[in-house]
Amino acid sequence: MSFINPQYPKSELTGKIIGCAMEVHSVLGNGFQEVIYQRALAKEMTLQGLSFLREHEIPIFYKGEQIGTRRVDFFVEGKVMLEIKAVIQQEDAHLAQAINYLEASGLDIGLLINFGNPSLQFKRVMKPKRKSNYDFND
Repeated sequence: MSFINPQYPKSELTGKIIGCAMEVHSVLGNGFQEVIYQRALAKEMTLQGLSFLREHEIPIFYKGEQIGTRRVDFFVEGKVMLEIKAVIQQEDAHLAQAINYLEASGLDIGLLINFGNPSLQFKRVMKPKRKSNYDFND
């Protein structure tokens, strides 16, 4: 099964990451804590020749001032932000978190992968295009 789709930016890389996650899920199944999947995925991505940063802190800014940091599970090849979960069902809050992390990281493409379901779940995430000006008179 190919996870490469030319309509998605960086599809070859995200497809390779998803393939690594599929391999981890096929070996471990669901039911472990997130940290176990993090460690296994790090091992699998290393075996597949992918470079990454794990548990990398990103600064969170509000009106130009840093107000905190958050840890992103992985930055892969310096191009894709990867957030993983180990929950029975992904929720909208998980997707919102991934989008927020993606925006804070400055990258355009991310993946949200859930190992907690009997079937691996994944979503490609793209940085939202926000309107900078609103006209409330329309």
